[in-house]
Amino acid sequence: MAAEKLSMRKIREVLRLYLGLGLKKRQIARSCNISHSTVLEYIRRAERAGLGWPLPEGLDDAAIESRLFAPLVISRSCVRPMPEMDYIHRELRRDGVTLQLLWSEYKDKEPAGYQYSQFCERYRRWAGRLDVVLRQEHRAGEKLFVDYAGSTMPVVDRTTGEIMAVQIFVAVLGASSYTYAEATLDQSLPNWISSHIRAFEYFGGTTDILIPDNLKSGVTRTCRYEPDLNPTYHDCAAHYGAAVIPARPYKPRDKAKVESAVLVVTRWIIAALRNRTFFSLSELNEAIGGLLERLNTRKFKKLNTTRRELFETIDKPALKPLPAERYEYAEWKKATVNIDYHIEVEGHYYSVPYQLVCKKVEARLTFRTVEVIYNGRRIATHARSHVRGRFTTIGDHRPKSHQKHLEWTPSRIIRWAEETGPSTAELFKNILSTRPHPEQGFRACLGILRLRKKHSPERLEAACRRAISIRSYSYRSVKSILESCLDRLPLLEEKVALPDITHNNIRGGGYYN
Repeated sequence: MAAEKLSMRKIREVLRLYLGLGLKKRQIARSCNISHSTVLEYIRRAERAGLGWPLPEGLDDAAIESRLFAPLVISRSCVRPMPEMDYIHRELRRDGVTLQLLWSEYKDKEPAGYQYSQFCERYRRWAGRLDVVLRQEHRAGEKLFVDYAGSTMPVVDRTTGEIMAVQIFVAVLGASSYTYAEATLDQSLPNWISSHIRAFEYFGGTTDILIPDNLKSGVTRTCRYEPDLNPTYHDCAAHYGAAVIPARPYKPRDKAKVESAVLVVTRWIIAALRNRTFFSLSELNEAIGGLLERLNTRKFKKLNTTRRELFETIDKPALKPLPAERYEYAEWKKATVNIDYHIEVEGHYYSVPYQLVCKKVEARLTFRTVEVIYNGRRIATHARSHVRGRFTTIGDHRPKSHQKHLEWTPSRIIRWAEETGPSTAELFKNILSTRPHPEQGFRACLGILRLRKKHSPERLEAACRRAISIRSYSYRSVKSILESCLDRLPLLEEKVALPDITHNNIRGGGYYN
């Protein structure tokens, strides 16, 4: 640590107390209210300059200062070789490599070289002149930073001429700064996941850690200490053996690497394509791919190497291999098992074991399958159906005896309906009898009973009577009748008594006999 700069008055006082009065250094430090190390530094400089007390006459402050702070003359024979700083900086990114190890290797080659403290000091002084992003220490194959560029790019629809502002996804490896970029229609979850998959395939492997910004697609709820990850994003990261550690909100240094990469992509790709017109996303991505190759093979300003060279020597050997199968996009949904031991997913109903009635489960939805998870264990798998209002049921999920295993039985549901009226009970019987399995009608029956919270039992009974008359045995029909007030109108088969009408123009039935 350099000594603090003193005024010439205080320097003269230090020299007087030490050279003239012979006080000890710590006494001088207390007397002058300066540190002991500062006193020691100025005494050494005075001895090196050959100054004594009293000071020579005619020696003004400027002359004293020039003698105390004269530059050291180092002969060429004293200059000791140092390894290339680029080499030290590059090697430190390899797993397990430290300055202590590099210094040991250096001393093996240069026995008369610098000691460890000076070796470290000279490297840190050199590294301090690099950009902030480059000064960060990133282990090989450890981190992948991901984000979207702040700027968008226009894509023109050939048919309508509409201009779409598409997003630019950017991913950069921590150790080598090797960069990937692509255009996507938006920042939706499917595009976010697909961009990650293509980035992994571009790099040819995966890292230990993914560091996204607090993007809504990747992070459900932002929190500085415990951010909630989107389940699909977590699922994708687990498939590739990576952990997700989002950058803390309002902490740009957490993602300085990708901030720098976004800036470089904006300048060397987005800006370079500003005068071109693209009519499709694939056309734009083809142009981005060409400029991306040029970006990764350009030399750094302050390092005598390229992103590609660093990637090949540092990151690529340390990346984890890609899994045998590509990640299949899946969304997650929470659901509660109904009394008919089915859960609802986008209007379709899938069965689960009857023991889980009223339990909360998670459904993992891919394009082809629906997996039901309870307490971290998969309990059911179904082929996905997009037909609304239908049931997909596995026979083993049904109880052998509703009387024995469940409180919910057709007879009990009908008894509840009788409390409202006979028409309601009759409608429930029709609902249960028209289903392939009675329990598939439980949900509709309970929905009709819940309509009593909003409408009177009398109106519900009338609505059920009308639903029976038109042979529409469903919850939706009863609800529509109530909302349209059709329950207050007479049924078609009900004859309305008309008053007798007497008029001269009315001939009567006898006229035609």
